[in-house]
Amino acid sequence: MKNPYLSVVIPFYNEQGSLEKLTRELFAVLKKMNKSFEIIFVDDGSTDRSLEIVKNLNKEIKEIEILHFSRNQGKSSVLQAGFDRARGEYVVTMDADLQDDPKEIPNLLKALVNKYDLISGWKKDRHDPWHKTIPSFFFNGMIRRFSGVGLHDINCGLKIYKNEVVKSLSIYGELYRFIPVLAAHKGFKVGEIVVKHRPRQFGQSKYGISRFLRGFLDLLTVIFLTKFLKRPLHFFGPLGILMLVAGIAILGYLTYLHFALSQSIGDRPLLIFGMIFVIAGLQLIFTGLLAELVTYYAQTANKLNQEDK
Repeated sequence: MKNPYLSVVIPFYNEQGSLEKLTRELFAVLKKMNKSFEIIFVDDGSTDRSLEIVKNLNKEIKEIEILHFSRNQGKSSVLQAGFDRARGEYVVTMDADLQDDPKEIPNLLKALVNKYDLISGWKKDRHDPWHKTIPSFFFNGMIRRFSGVGLHDINCGLKIYKNEVVKSLSIYGELYRFIPVLAAHKGFKVGEIVVKHRPRQFGQSKYGISRFLRGFLDLLTVIFLTKFLKRPLHFFGPLGILMLVAGIAILGYLTYLHFALSQSIGDRPLLIFGMIFVIAGLQLIFTGLLAELVTYYAQTANKLNQEDK
């Protein structure tokens, strides 16, 4: 069977109000493009009628394919499942809540072809409440600062990729937010265009404040994966040396007080802090060294396996 020109991956979780309208809009846009396509719906363990609605649509629209998780796994897992299944030369991702406009797909494709490997949408005029837009503004700024990928809206659900990009990705946890950063780290060209963002018509957002707290932790993961994966000592070492030097300085100062000035130091909290800093600093340094050894042996083993082949 010939692979389609375009694959559209749509993860959803309890979106019964929007799925049929979204599918009708999307199908009309894709048919007008006059290219072969497939629509991959990935159900993240919905507890409403969402799965039933998609199954009914599948009876009418043969291009629909359904992947189903029996329980909620998170957006990274469902996106990864969609990426693994996608056969199209180009792969589009979009959210199921109708805030992403399917009419933007031809614009994304036009921006991608012959110039980029991944185009991310930028919801410049965003129709979301302040408690989502303000944290997102600062979060995007932090990602630009630490990753070097200059996108304004890195977590926009509306994106288009060349197939080789999605096949190279391995996302888990909350790493779906950082797909452009991970792709850029692999050497793919990443771009951005402004897309239309529509107000939510049905249901409620699935993301609360905990989303942003988890995001900061995953930002550290991405920084490590993209900048320090092959030199982990450079990640652990500076902080370890800083703490070790601080601990030695504190203990040196207390030693001076005890021997030169005959002052008691056994009941001083500073002694505990000094010891903690020295121990923590040594642990961080040795963790970095162990990680370097693991990295070295992993690379050596991989090289030997390639030579054997």
